[in-house]
Amino acid sequence: MTTQLSIPLTVRPEEVARKATLGGAIDLCMEIAQIPSDKNLQVTLGVDKAQFSRWQSGAEGIMWDKFAKLMDVCGNDAPLFWMVHQRGYDMSAMRRIETGVERENRLLREQLASANRDKEVLIQALRGVAA
Repeated sequence: MTTQLSIPLTVRPEEVARKATLGGAIDLCMEIAQIPSDKNLQVTLGVDKAQFSRWQSGAEGIMWDKFAKLMDVCGNDAPLFWMVHQRGYDMSAMRRIETGVERENRLLREQLASANRDKEVLIQALRGVAA
């Protein structure tokens, strides 16, 4: 398995809410990412089978850097959403903060849409004059 970050995947709140444990949320995280085995993820995260198993069973806590890497590799935040849900927060009200690149992309898309609207108005006006 590569160490490249995955494309962000959608996590449905109702799927997360059905999980009874953090281990279940970790399993959901892997399932959504379609990671075929624990072993692939263990190698990527640099943890052994026993430690990964303890994370899944709740017998051992997980350090934030490993936790974040797990979610980055899987391309979803299911375990984080599970924690938020367990604390009584509304998962559907959460949203990511827009990055600089995402903001630039959004602004460029808005400019392109505006230019396309302007072009369409001009085309319609020219067709009206030619007729």
